[in-house]
Amino acid sequence: MKTKKFPTRRLFSLLKRESKGSFKSILYYIVGACVLAVFYYFSPPGASVTGGALSGRVTRVVDGDTVHVAVSGEDRTVRLIGVDTPETVHPKKPAQPYGKEASDFTKKSLTGKTVWLEYDVSPLDRYKRHLAYIWLTPPGKGETEIRKNMFNARLLLDGYGKTMTIQPNSKYADIFARFQKEARESKKGLWGK
Repeated sequence: MKTKKFPTRRLFSLLKRESKGSFKSILYYIVGACVLAVFYYFSPPGASVTGGALSGRVTRVVDGDTVHVAVSGEDRTVRLIGVDTPETVHPKKPAQPYGKEASDFTKKSLTGKTVWLEYDVSPLDRYKRHLAYIWLTPPGKGETEIRKNMFNARLLLDGYGKTMTIQPNSKYADIFARFQKEARESKKGLWGK
């Protein structure tokens, strides 16, 4: 007696053909769910979440692009995404020109203030620092809001730092490049030296 084989190849090709349009959608849902899971994993219970951003208070400024933020009692070392200010506290490098000015600007602007942390794709770097965009108000949309209320953008617009894009955190890379060009052409901050 001959047994029938289940038509696996035919079934697979049917499924593949039927799901071509929706495979991309399913993939987007999976990626979105993973991003949300990571976001909520790093959000302590009771953290204030506004528009996908966590609020906290800046307790200490390390240098122009690194601060400490208290989020629901947890101290987070936060490295600003997309911007690099001249070094002032690097253990193996001397202070760089305009580093003190950048650090002083960050201290004056953020110390003791409530801020909102907006994460991108990768929430931590290899040193376990949180990687975030720091907003002075709950995050808004559009270039005008970014220009006015995102501290990372302020550092670039006022010439306290240069762009530094490290993939996959590149949500605002194009806008940041325009802001740096604007500061350089206006000879603001470190571009005026």
